[in-house]
Amino acid sequence: MTEMKTALVTGANSGIGLATVVELARRGFRSIGTVRSDAKAEIVHRAAADAGVTVETRLLDVTDAEACAELMADLELDALVNNAGFGLTAAIEDTSDKEAQAIVETMVIAPMRLARLALPAMRARGGGRIIMMSSIYGRVTTPLTGWYQGSKHALEALSDALRMEVKRDGVRVILIEPGGFNTNIWDDVRRDLEAHGESQYRGAYRRVEQVTRMSAPIMGNPRLCARVIAHALTTPLPRARYLVGIDARLTAMITLFPTMVRDEVTRRAYGL
Repeated sequence: MTEMKTALVTGANSGIGLATVVELARRGFRSIGTVRSDAKAEIVHRAAADAGVTVETRLLDVTDAEACAELMADLELDALVNNAGFGLTAAIEDTSDKEAQAIVETMVIAPMRLARLALPAMRARGGGRIIMMSSIYGRVTTPLTGWYQGSKHALEALSDALRMEVKRDGVRVILIEPGGFNTNIWDDVRRDLEAHGESQYRGAYRRVEQVTRMSAPIMGNPRLCARVIAHALTTPLPRARYLVGIDARLTAMITLFPTMVRDEVTRRAYGL
């Protein structure tokens, strides 16, 4: 019998993270999800039971460096899925230092910290795979989400560097770039829009709110993204990047247009 592979997924209590821990358990992994509370752990266990699989949970705040080190010291991972994160919809002018620091700590520093902590065991075992949950916004930039997109751009650059640094050790670093999926991140959008009602960008915020409301019914199911992640962890030859969703593929084509054209079209769409 082959040894069961161990995978750790951060931010496992909802959306893509929850779908992923369940999908990996279905694929025969020892699937472990991190959450920030016992109540969220119960959500994971209920979903696993409904799917007829077993998923373990660990309490973890990914921004707590000491807690991350303690957790990783007890695990020898074959796979790490850095999924934990949150959305931030706010113009650069409306974003405080505290908000900016929080998103960078959670979505840039934390995944690299966990990757760093996972690498010694992976190297000793002769290889492993590290999934970085990026976004189509890791390739393109639009107004009002600059800090979120900036964190994804940074994550992609760091992942590219890490991928080249560890390939000789048999470790593969893979970026997943979803488009719009039905996850809790859209609750973050609504929260942020309500907080900036008096901003000079309020007209643009209203447009974002309208588009978010209209697109909600057609957003992808997180299970699709989970299946792509599972494929990336099991295929013999994983790609460096996986665009997930038709909207992600269409949006990626925007990069083919000159910057001046992209800026003008985007500004008009947002009413800026």
